[in-house]
Amino acid sequence: METQGPPDKKYGNSHYIEEKLAKQKEIDDWLPITSSRNAKWWYSAFHNVTAMVGAGVLSLPYAMSELGWGPGVAVLVLSWLITLYTLWQMVEMHEMIPGRRFDRYHELGQYAFGEKLGLYIMVPQQLVVEVGVNIVYMVTGGKSLQKFHHTVCSSCKKLKTTYFIMIFASVQFVLSHLPNFNSISGVSLTAAVMSLSYSTIAWGASIEKGVQPDVKYSYRSSTTAGKVLDFFSAMGNVAFAYAGHNVVLEIQATIPSTPEKPSKGPMWRGVIVAYIVVALCYFPVALIGYRMFGNSVEDDILISLKKPKWLIAMANMFVVIHVIGSYQVYAMPVFDMIETVLVKKLHFKPTGTLRFVARNVYVAFTMFVAITFPFFSGLLSFFGGFAFAPTTYFLPCIMWLAIYKPRKFSLSWWSNWVCIILGLLLMILSPIGGLRQIILTAKTYKFYS
Repeated sequence: METQGPPDKKYGNSHYIEEKLAKQKEIDDWLPITSSRNAKWWYSAFHNVTAMVGAGVLSLPYAMSELGWGPGVAVLVLSWLITLYTLWQMVEMHEMIPGRRFDRYHELGQYAFGEKLGLYIMVPQQLVVEVGVNIVYMVTGGKSLQKFHHTVCSSCKKLKTTYFIMIFASVQFVLSHLPNFNSISGVSLTAAVMSLSYSTIAWGASIEKGVQPDVKYSYRSSTTAGKVLDFFSAMGNVAFAYAGHNVVLEIQATIPSTPEKPSKGPMWRGVIVAYIVVALCYFPVALIGYRMFGNSVEDDILISLKKPKWLIAMANMFVVIHVIGSYQVYAMPVFDMIETVLVKKLHFKPTGTLRFVARNVYVAFTMFVAITFPFFSGLLSFFGGFAFAPTTYFLPCIMWLAIYKPRKFSLSWWSNWVCIILGLLLMILSPIGGLRQIILTAKTYKFYS
């Protein structure tokens, strides 16, 4: 007589596994990062431009005035080269295991450092970067709207910055309900075009204005301590300007991939185009802006350029449109994390209502923090050093060394260690300068003004 136990049990197990996989697939098809994988290479180009060329570009002439000509040019060029190299590493590591894709930064971290440790290292850093950028963009969007309003209507009653941040946030409350990366591609393309436009206006109007009669290229601060802290702060500003790495795996996750045609091909093509655009935006703005205004340049080059009025108003509006798109590119991985926790850990049903509530709460949170602490350039350098340096400058190198284990003292080994040391210095030093700027601004600041 046959016993029925084991086969049944076996069948039960396979049925359970199938059910589990089906449920997993249903959740993945709902989550914003993995729900759509039909992006083209040019999506990668404009998502990367939108992620990288932020309003940080407008503070580059100010950073140059704190660094001086020699160190300033060196820091700009080195940052461009190092971040292009670490971005190439990220693109390569996305599919280093055949048949598996690391769709999120923390998944790659978990593979490199272990399940638990990877999460502890990556998630806090990524959240600081992405939530930090969203807060800074709330401030930038609000302040640029305010400048647009003052420029167009100088006789109008002056409104508080708080109101303009709320107006900017109202657009985000609507756009945040676009389900995934591919659905924001139109917003992202518009933002990428805007970043090129306002960067061109910034350096074009600077040339038109010409070198100022009393221009000075000495350091802004008269004391040694001031010069050193300014230098640290400027390095943070530059780090903030090269901050696209936090969303690069998530962008690559939207590109289709097969063993014959892996996603790294189209992704890399998009990255190269994006980096050419980045160079066209950053270098002219930083160098021409500093050449024309010297150490009297404002922390936002558009403030230094008061005329022609219509052009400056237009540039400020372009900044607003750009940061609307940028906010979404950085918010999408955060939405993905929040929704993953809600659905996988807390076992909520993946519904539209859940998404609506979760995303609205997040936008409201970033708006509240932005209204409370709108210290623009200090925030840039503080976040720039504290969070961008690791995720952009040296974490990709550490993961590369951990996973690929290049031969000791080979070119790959040396280049990774140089990036790690420079990134660590940046992470330690620039928040010190940023914190000093925040303290100086906070002395005269009135809440909710």
